[in-house]
Amino acid sequence: MARDTTDFRPIEGVDELVAYLAEGNKPREKWRIGTEHEKFPFYVDGNSPVPYGGDRGIRALLEGMQRTLGWEPIVDAERIIGLVEPTGQGAISLEPGGQFELSGAPVETIHQTCREGNAHLAQVREIAEPLGIRFLGLGGSPKWTLAETPRMPKSRYDIMTNYMPKVGTKGLDMMYRTCTIQVNLDFSSEEDMRRKMQVSLKLQPLSTALFANSPFTDGHANGLQSWRGDIWTDTDNQRSGLLPFCFSPEFGFADYVEWALDVPMYFVIRDGHYHDMTHITFRQFMAGAAHKELTDGMPTIGDWANHLSTLFPDVRLKRFLEMRGADGGPWRRICALPAFWVGLLYDAEALDAAEALTKSWTYEEVLAMRNAVPAQGIGAPFRNTDLREVSREVLAISRKGLKNRARLNRDGYDETTFLSTLDEVVARGTTSAQEMLNAYHTRWGGSIEPAFLEYAY
Repeated sequence: MARDTTDFRPIEGVDELVAYLAEGNKPREKWRIGTEHEKFPFYVDGNSPVPYGGDRGIRALLEGMQRTLGWEPIVDAERIIGLVEPTGQGAISLEPGGQFELSGAPVETIHQTCREGNAHLAQVREIAEPLGIRFLGLGGSPKWTLAETPRMPKSRYDIMTNYMPKVGTKGLDMMYRTCTIQVNLDFSSEEDMRRKMQVSLKLQPLSTALFANSPFTDGHANGLQSWRGDIWTDTDNQRSGLLPFCFSPEFGFADYVEWALDVPMYFVIRDGHYHDMTHITFRQFMAGAAHKELTDGMPTIGDWANHLSTLFPDVRLKRFLEMRGADGGPWRRICALPAFWVGLLYDAEALDAAEALTKSWTYEEVLAMRNAVPAQGIGAPFRNTDLREVSREVLAISRKGLKNRARLNRDGYDETTFLSTLDEVVARGTTSAQEMLNAYHTRWGGSIEPAFLEYAY
């Protein structure tokens, strides 16, 4: 999310919160694809982290991009922390450790997504290279310790940083040392949302496996293929992970609202100031629990929107669905991730097939898969086979969906071409993480420094 919301319409009751989600319903012709990707900035000299301040820091990078793009600055406590396109067609924001994120415009095809990503990387290179900065496409920070990682001056991150160690062992690593590629997709109705939520929750561990790309921590191999995936097993389990109630055949907007109401809040914004609200749930907030901290202690629609953005399940429901399972990766992965999910969820025949494939998968089976994937990747077991074989079936469904969409580029190619990097993973039987580990143990000579060359944008 590029910037936090300030919408001061008061909330009268729970029905409004359900209606807020239902307002996301859109007819098929208005479905869009919103892709987000994060990357680690680093100084080419020494492969060292980039701080916020200074003549060659993150602030200078953002100011340079503002001059180049003409986008409006996002400011927090008088410091620039991001940029937004004036008509709402995309934004650039900072994750807690300086990870640079593009939140892409809502587009109609993966071809447009890929063009957008390429244009962004070209623009950011133009500004960053004179500063001696490049960007790394991995799912986990491979070299710098948590103590060495810079901290961005963003108010919500201060609140999260204080809170995370109270609710899990890996929350600070999640905040400061991981990157993801994410796609945001639409639904037409509550039933359509339910089907897409259930299919994508069940297949999210498979996405983590296919995109596994974080095998190094603190300069060494960490014994995992997706360190990022492992981090999410103990970040803040009240607001994260696989949601068992979503597996119900009756699951709907109201069920998600009931869950969200009982998750502790992070903050509310009043007069531009962030107030720490981690001691109460949204339900308690609605019952008046914040009157001591706030002059007007009653919740607003903006508070609800911000609260929804601080929940971290594997698939997040807002007024669209966010696919959150994938590690960050090389530029081809930026196009592959949305292609994978659009193929599965935006074509009726493909969604039927994906639903049929996963219909009998239980919460317990998917949880076991989710827990096995960080170490085992596509070799993780599932029933009487492994995820490599399941991937073949799922990619075939996704390919069929993209073929049925028949969205052609100017050269006459459809969107199936963007799955090729995932086809290679399945054909080889090795993830990107395993390929990196092979290089680390052979031609890299036990050093992770070559990753900054080979996986830089």
